[in-house]
This record gives sequence, C-alpha cells and structure tokens, in this order.
Amino acid sequence: MKRLLPVLPALWLAAFVLLPVILTLKISLSTPATAQPPYLPVLDWSAGIEGWGNFLEALDFTNFETLASDALYRDAAMSSVTLAAIATAILALIGTPIALAMARAPERWQPLLVALLIVPFWTSFLIRIYAWIAILKPEGLLSAGLMWLGLIAQPLEILNTQGAVLIGLTYAYLPFMVLPLYAVLAKRDPRLPEAAADLGAGPVRVFWSVTLPLARPGLAAGALLCFVPMVGEFIIPDLLGGSDTLMLGRVLWSEFFSNRDWPLASAVAILVLVLVVGPLILFREDETTAREGRR
Repeated sequence: MKRLLPVLPALWLAAFVLLPVILTLKISLSTPATAQPPYLPVLDWSAGIEGWGNFLEALDFTNFETLASDALYRDAAMSSVTLAAIATAILALIGTPIALAMARAPERWQPLLVALLIVPFWTSFLIRIYAWIAILKPEGLLSAGLMWLGLIAQPLEILNTQGAVLIGLTYAYLPFMVLPLYAVLAKRDPRLPEAAADLGAGPVRVFWSVTLPLARPGLAAGALLCFVPMVGEFIIPDLLGGSDTLMLGRVLWSEFFSNRDWPLASAVAILVLVLVVGPLILFREDETTAREGRR
C-alpha cells in the first residue's frame, strides 16, 4: 500500500489533467459533423490496425490554420493577454500596499483582516458581477454619486467597455494577489527594515531595497494566480464588456454553444492552454533560480 501512495498523485493528474487535454487536442484535429458526437473521425475499435490508420489519417490541423488566418481569433488572443496583463499589473499596484498593511498590523487583528478579504467568496461570483452592472451602468450608483457630489455633469459611459472589464477583473481577483503577498510579508523579519532605516535609508529606499525583494515570491505567485485564469475569463467580459470586448473565453463559448463547432472550440481551448503555459514555465524557472540563490 505504501508503494502505491507516491503513484496516486500521478494517476490523479493523468486521469483529470492529461487525459482531458489529450481528448481536447484530438477533437481540435477533427472536423465538425452533424452526428453524435458532433465531430469526425471517431475511432472504430473493431477495425483493428486499419481502423487506427484511417483514424489518424483523417486528423488534420485545419482548425489551427483557421485560428492563425482569421483576424477574429488573433484579436481575441491579443485582447485576452493584454487585458489580463494590465489587470495583473493593477492588482500588483493595489495588492502590495494592502498586503503590507495587513502584515504590519498587530497580530491579533491579522486573522480578522484576512477574513474580511475573503468574505466576498461567501457570495456567488455571478451575483457580485451583476452588482457591478448596477454600479457601473449610466443610471447606476457610481454616476449618481459623482453627479450628486458635483464632480460630473452627465452619467459616465463605463459599462460595456474594456475599462469595465478591467474593473471587474481587478475586483474579482484582488484576494488572489493579496493573500500570497501577505503570506510572504508576514514571515519577514521586522528587524530588516529597521536595520535599513538605521543605515540611513528612507522609507522609499527601504521599500525598494528590502520589502519588495522579500515580497517577490508572493508577487510572482499572485501574478500567476491572477493572470492564468484571467486569460480564459468568460463571465466578466460577457457581462461587463459588451459585444465589442473580445476575449478567448467568450469566443470559446460562442464556438461551442452557439456555432456547435466542437473542433474549432477545442482548438481555441488549446490556444488558451498554450498562452497560460508560458507564465507557468517562467514562474517555475524563477522559483528554481531563487532556490539556487538561497543555497
């Protein structure tokens, strides 16, 4: 039994990660068909080696050629990466001071601050995004409040723009940036900033020379936790971005449910996977370099 324990995680990953990816890749190399399942070819196990030969011969890269040649998919991929990168940068700028303030708070208050940070998770994600519609629409709370204060003369047109998508992404993924940063900063030696200050470093120099390098692992982990799912985000751009906001999650949903083109939708899913594998590799190399540096 003990010999099986190390194998169980590998079996789990193979069954629930590797196998679905292989099936998705196979469907992406197929062609749509009015059948069940809605794609061809389908492997005929009874045909033996000849069946395998016919099956492999029928697979092609037409769907990936469509992704490369059609501006719609190129624009969707570029828009997804751009919006995810901008939102990740905004989250880093907002999340770092929040995590630093939480780490500097008295220890008796820190559990409460962490609980307040994760309280939104107790509410449905869809309901929270719908709440932002009520806030951002022209007759919503934001425009009404700013007009009441006399800061604007007419309602703001924020909803159904990329700005609304960035607001939604920043709001939804802020805890995923703050929590890794807080976990790292809470473990730092509080004497290090004091020592830097005693040596003549000002608050800005202490932050850039001491605090930020110590927070780098948490910042990298938070950026990864935010960027990867945001690339394939569907609900936020669909509800807040309107029809003009192209992201791969919306394109994937449209191809799968509206056009019923499973092969092309699978190709889009593989494209999303390729786009998120890059940051994962960079994060792993960064972690390896950091471990070697500590040695």
